[in-house]
Amino acid sequence: MSHVLVTGANGFVGRALSRALIGDGQTVTGIARQPDSCEAGVDEWINTSTDFVNLAKAWPPTLKPDCVIHLAARVHVLHEDTADPEAAFRATNVEGALRVAETAHQFGVRRMVFVSSIKAVGERDSGYPLREDDLPSPQDAYGRSKLEAEQVLVRYGRETGLEVVIIRPPLVYGPEVRANFLRLLDGVCKGVPLPLSAIRARRSLVYIDNLVDALVRCSTDPRAAGQCFHVADGNDLTVSELARAIGKHLESPARLFPVPVSWLQMVGRVTHRSPQIDRLIQSLQVDTSRIRSVLGWQPRYSTDDGLAATARWYRSTH
Repeated sequence: MSHVLVTGANGFVGRALSRALIGDGQTVTGIARQPDSCEAGVDEWINTSTDFVNLAKAWPPTLKPDCVIHLAARVHVLHEDTADPEAAFRATNVEGALRVAETAHQFGVRRMVFVSSIKAVGERDSGYPLREDDLPSPQDAYGRSKLEAEQVLVRYGRETGLEVVIIRPPLVYGPEVRANFLRLLDGVCKGVPLPLSAIRARRSLVYIDNLVDALVRCSTDPRAAGQCFHVADGNDLTVSELARAIGKHLESPARLFPVPVSWLQMVGRVTHRSPQIDRLIQSLQVDTSRIRSVLGWQPRYSTDDGLAATARWYRSTH
């Protein structure tokens, strides 16, 4: 049995990951900012320092994890009010992640699993699924900060011997999902007409239980050391197919109608929402062959399984 330290343990992915680790027989310590916010069975470490400053001074003397899974991050902010977003993303996602790595190594941790994002590579593919060794071209401050964090952590691992594993998920969905996916659930459930049926681009997704299954594997499997993996369900849907599948499981058929993609692009420019429209209309598929071949990993759940579970949660809470 191993001991895993999880940063961001009270978040969407952190709570699901903690459940999976505990179910796998591992001891879990979770770093969170609020008490009593983690899953039952997690040993909470309340740490309110900004960007993990002075983490080493606060490290509990009895804490001796084998692995750190680093989830905590500054993510997309819908209404950005920071004067310098680039610096804010870098402070948390790069400098904060490096502090976690340095402190973990100082206290004898063997491995760090860093949850990055497919946005470190780009916002769209180029006609074929994105591979781990494709030339990265992140398009926003968040993606750039995740790519820089990957590079900094890999370099630190090579210098010190800390085993660094990088995971790049695309959009994560499942029970307790928030943001755009929750808005899509709301729209389908309420019968809102959605102008999506003309969009043919496909997008990779990852069901949260598939993601955490891969993270659990990467926390212990010796073959994962030094690797970077893309993780997804492997069943890439168009946004209209996704909406129809959600409608099936919500028992509320999606109301879709066609609008030419060029019109959607024009609306994006007029409303200053081009990045959001581009994410709808552009293809973003990821290649997961590396984790399948290196670790023999396969997603445990199909996309339909994941959407069914998400719909059950939504119907029980809304």
